[in-house]
Amino acid sequence: MHSTQELKQVFVEALGIDPATDADSIVYGQTQGWDSTAHMGLVAGIENRFDIMLDTQDLIDMSSFRKATEILGKYGVSFDA
Repeated sequence: MHSTQELKQVFVEALGIDPATDADSIVYGQTQGWDSTAHMGLVAGIENRFDIMLDTQDLIDMSSFRKATEILGKYGVSFDA
């Protein structure tokens, strides 16, 4: 089991956002710094941190922090509260 804080740290590092940012407010197109280039860095960070390989449709669908937790669940990554 992983903590959502681990995933949030990947977002913080890849997107250059403030660690105090509410995770539920991290949304593509609304979060400053989350553009297509940063998205690829985010994907690489998630794949490295959780030792998975995301498929193309999941890359496209990952549009928020919350959606990322759902997608990772498909790969057997579970999170505590």
